[in-house]
Amino acid sequence: MSEALDLRPALTRPELLAKPVAAALEQWTGSVPVDDVLSAEIDPALADTAAFCERYGVALADSVNCVVVAAKRGAEVTYAACMVTATSRADVNGLVRRHLGARKASFAPLAEVAEASGMEYGGITPIGLPAGWPILVDAAAAALPLAIIGAGSRRAKIQLPGRALTELPGAEVLEGLGVPVG
Repeated sequence: MSEALDLRPALTRPELLAKPVAAALEQWTGSVPVDDVLSAEIDPALADTAAFCERYGVALADSVNCVVVAAKRGAEVTYAACMVTATSRADVNGLVRRHLGARKASFAPLAEVAEASGMEYGGITPIGLPAGWPILVDAAAAALPLAIIGAGSRRAKIQLPGRALTELPGAEVLEGLGVPVG
């Protein structure tokens, strides 16, 4: 049995958001009005995509995951956020590695990502990530009329038009970033 999301403008409930997410929304610019960036409180135990989608009746294709990658070239490490629908996986060792000019790319260690971003694992979102982190958005995620993403905490989700992801600082749309699963 699914439970409906109680979606409201995200800035009306900043306590649900990680501090960097709330700060970024306070400085929001772009074609999507900040009042159209909505949040909903969820059960933190259900923050992981499959459990969340099942409980709240959200299609996996409308849920967009934020996967943080560590790209290495020599001693230099670059973090990048990859935004792909839950029906796909990020092409980390192919497209992402080449796009970032790295010799090696892998999922970034969770503890490092949480510390650097000020967000919780299971709630990482591209909104409010550290300056300089590229945000790579799969074209399928960008095309969604409404996408569900993390809120920086495990106790909330954000809904916004997919095109808003492409307007975040450092965002680039990459065709083929998300490789279909299954």
